[in-house]
Amino acid sequence: MERLWAPWRMEYIAGGGKSTGCIFCRYPSEQDDCGNHVVERGEHAFIVLNAYPYSNGHLMVAPYHHTADLNELSGEEILDTMALVRRSVNLLTAAYKPEGFNIGVNLGRVAGAGIADHVHVHIVPRWSGDTNFMAAVGDVRVIPESLDSVYQRLEGARDA
Repeated sequence: MERLWAPWRMEYIAGGGKSTGCIFCRYPSEQDDCGNHVVERGEHAFIVLNAYPYSNGHLMVAPYHHTADLNELSGEEILDTMALVRRSVNLLTAAYKPEGFNIGVNLGRVAGAGIADHVHVHIVPRWSGDTNFMAAVGDVRVIPESLDSVYQRLEGARDA
């Protein structure tokens, strides 16, 4: 029998990983970018690592404005959010050399939004063959790199 070790998940399973409030509001106000894995800040939005990634380097871009409705975002907020989506693609390309990307927004819980009350964009790097039997059969994703390692790799790519 094969075993996959993910000891970092125990905190989440035991309840320590459950957060209160909106992380997209809390993280920018805490000023702990490294601890919260905030990769970069813009004027109206920021880039953050997804704590439950689909693949290495899975990023999210969220506006500072707390809303579930795209129509409530100003033109400047939308432009800054999309500029940071482009910046995310460039950082991931420099750090990981992916062959493609999935970029999307899940609006509403039924659409798959884990945090349904704050609009955010997912940027998921993709490689040929990155969907293996674990995801297809076991509904399990194998993420071979810790969030701290991903954060450090992206930090290095910022200067490239």
